[in-house]
Amino acid sequence: MSLKAKKICIVGISLARGGAERAMALQSKIFTDLGYEVHIIILNDDIDYPFAGKIFNLGKTKKGKDNFLKRFWRMHQIRKYVNQHNFDFLVDHRPKDEYFKELLYAKYAYQHLKNRIYIVHSARKETYLTDKPHKISSIYNKNYATVAVSNYIKTELLPEYGIEKITQIYNPFYEVKENAMGEFPEILKDKKYILSYGRLVDATKDFRFLIRSFEASRLWQHHIHLVIMGKGPDLPMLKDYAQQTQARDKILFLPFQKEPFSIIKNSRFVTLTSNYEGFPMVLLESLSLGTPVISLDIKSGPSEIIQHQKNGLLVKNRDENDFANAMKLMWNDEALYAEIKKNTSLSLSKFSLSTITTQWKDLLENTSV
Repeated sequence: MSLKAKKICIVGISLARGGAERAMALQSKIFTDLGYEVHIIILNDDIDYPFAGKIFNLGKTKKGKDNFLKRFWRMHQIRKYVNQHNFDFLVDHRPKDEYFKELLYAKYAYQHLKNRIYIVHSARKETYLTDKPHKISSIYNKNYATVAVSNYIKTELLPEYGIEKITQIYNPFYEVKENAMGEFPEILKDKKYILSYGRLVDATKDFRFLIRSFEASRLWQHHIHLVIMGKGPDLPMLKDYAQQTQARDKILFLPFQKEPFSIIKNSRFVTLTSNYEGFPMVLLESLSLGTPVISLDIKSGPSEIIQHQKNGLLVKNRDENDFANAMKLMWNDEALYAEIKKNTSLSLSKFSLSTITTQWKDLLENTSV
């Protein structure tokens, strides 16, 4: 017997800044297109990405310094909201870094919800498995399902801590139409450049490694620029760090763009140097626009997207010279570059909106999960 999901609640920190948040916004559109009534609860008043459905923005209630009582009050508002609307499913995208807080969510805010789905967006266990990863399985295993955004998270990370009922569904991406490419900045016109973009949190994204690798590549001596695009708390530090390198005059910082696609499309290639990811959307977005990619072969994500020397380059070791050599190879070897660029759409079908939509529909309408 199939459960017809009528109402779905999506919960997250915000609808801005990062790949997980973009995926959450896209998910609201997927569920709406499937005919479900969608509600979104966000904890911060921060919206960059277009979404579908009704929004309950708890971020607008934040005033002054935050504390436990204010956080518990917001949790109580979530409890009231989900009880009032009697949702068929709740899909939770929040990072889960404190065990006690997650106990409160499970036993209080979500107490009467039978069909909870937690999405794990990162391979860093502390981000989604709390400070007590061996105890968190008792919460996860009472859910309808846990969705892992990469095969590594499904097969290695979550089972290690006793989490069951795991489904692997990749984050979706939309194919960008020509009229939604976004404006191309004047500062980049007539420039040759390499691009890296994302939330400017260096502990996660390791932009300093990228800056050192770019300096080691000597590509800047040939009037090639490195463009770092995004916003985040480490922007001042990264600008200062770049100024201390020989390549400083060829390193540009651009602000976050809601529609960055013309900038991505016109870059020679896009790089990813993160310390950890779940499923890096920057790689999919770049490949879908015909832009080759170079990525460190970190545990979760890149190797599920990139076929080495087919649609991009995977760098095995976190070594500045190795990454610099990959950048030089991608820039200088025209035959290899042409072959990689030709194959950028290779195997993107498994990440397509239609494929991801079908997988979510199967999960939500299958009571045997």
